Amino acid sequence: MRFVDEYRDAGQARALAARIAERCEPQRRYTFMEVCGGHTHTIYKHGLEDHLPPEVNLVHGPGCPVCVIPMGRVDDAIHIARRPDVIMASFGDMMRVPGAAGSFLDAKAAGADIRMVYSPLDALKIARANPDRRVVFMAIGFETTAPSTAMTVLRAEAEGLTNFSVFCNHVMIIPAIKAILDSPDLRLDGFIGPGHVSAVIGCQPYEFIPREYGKPLVVAGFEPLDILTSVHMLLSQLAEGRCEVENQYARVVPWHGNQIALSAIGRVMRLRPHFEWRGLGFIAHSALAMADEYAAFDAERIFELPGVRVADPKSCQCGEVLKGVLKPWECKVFGTACTPETPIGTCMVSSEGACAAYYNFGRFSREQMRAAAREPLAEKASRA
Repeated sequence: MRFVDEYRDAGQARALAARIAERCEPQRRYTFMEVCGGHTHTIYKHGLEDHLPPEVNLVHGPGCPVCVIPMGRVDDAIHIARRPDVIMASFGDMMRVPGAAGSFLDAKAAGADIRMVYSPLDALKIARANPDRRVVFMAIGFETTAPSTAMTVLRAEAEGLTNFSVFCNHVMIIPAIKAILDSPDLRLDGFIGPGHVSAVIGCQPYEFIPREYGKPLVVAGFEPLDILTSVHMLLSQLAEGRCEVENQYARVVPWHGNQIALSAIGRVMRLRPHFEWRGLGFIAHSALAMADEYAAFDAERIFELPGVRVADPKSCQCGEVLKGVLKPWECKVFGTACTPETPIGTCMVSSEGACAAYYNFGRFSREQMRAAAREPLAEKASRA
């Protein structure tokens, strides 16, 4: 299949791995952050770390939209959903995200009318079929999914639907990366940039990263060879003394982004002054809300919300995982108290979450991985 099989060729993967090893300087350790959770799943599903030399370490970033939703926002959504006149529509990976008052699934079991949808247009269809109910779409995601929410609101306006609204939780990738770069815990040599978000915003917005922080970034696709190629491109930049934004995913990502999608976002939504991210705290101008012109479709203005900030469980270390400070298996509850069936943190819930990727596709026990982390680099290299 075009754009799939050709990017999963084992022979090419081995050849790329050899080129990556050649680019590594002896006794130097490289740490690259894959910003997007989709990359994390590809890395562990296909065992890409087995193709990388021990000098190259990949860590997860904040690019999972479900993982960064704070518990208070989940509780606000459940508060809306419990109203007898409301139908709440949500993507499936939000259904098990825990808030302080439980998850959507818990609220649904207690009688709330919460329905899983694949698109905001599905929520619009529910609104058409239920004119006596108020349908609220739980809008989440980075700039990747914000255009579909915006276009759905424009469709609702054109059709004159007055029983449809959006609980907007769309977040933006650039402020999140900047928060990572400003973190005192930063130990990164470069970034594997998110492919899906970049298909909307393009590559140009990342140019401040090499210019102001001296870190290279390569926008990457989601197949195994995409990621290996991106690692090689990052190592090549470092070896050659370059520091810039490169686009490995040019078959999908235009350098200047999708202007039609960006225009829809700009028309329907506005920047929030600040927004809380799970594990990262409040980040200024990092999320979107409905514009004043579309207040009639804004669930936050239609319904009274508790708006209570809820602290993450003390045992959960999703914040450290999202910042690349910890590997998921270094969390003390990973794979024991926290599993995909009994998640404590959002990183274990979402299909893009790093903890879920490590749990579902990891080939080692936590003890073995911890032992590997403690092993001196020279010993790893001697076995490679």
